[in-house]
Amino acid sequence: MTSIDQLRASQTMATLRNQPRVDASETSPANSTPVMSAKTDAVSLSNQGKEIGQMHQQLATEPSFNEDKVAAIKAAIANGSYSVDPERLADNMIKFEDELAGL
Repeated sequence: MTSIDQLRASQTMATLRNQPRVDASETSPANSTPVMSAKTDAVSLSNQGKEIGQMHQQLATEPSFNEDKVAAIKAAIANGSYSVDPERLADNMIKFEDELAGL
């Protein structure tokens, strides 16, 4: 039995992707030979899009958390001086849940 990789291996596949585009407006009526022209794609970003790209690059270079603050909290936990305010923690949890509910 022929392997699936070998099916139609001898047939060439013609695609339009590799052939230049012919516009109907570029053909001459007297001579029905189409005129081939290379079309190029172009993209332009708005100023707002450029600013967002710059902000993204700036954020990518900055650390995602404050290392000094994390080290201080770890040290406080290790020596037993870190305390949790349960009221503040509960308020922040409720606030977070309310924000998620709005999504």
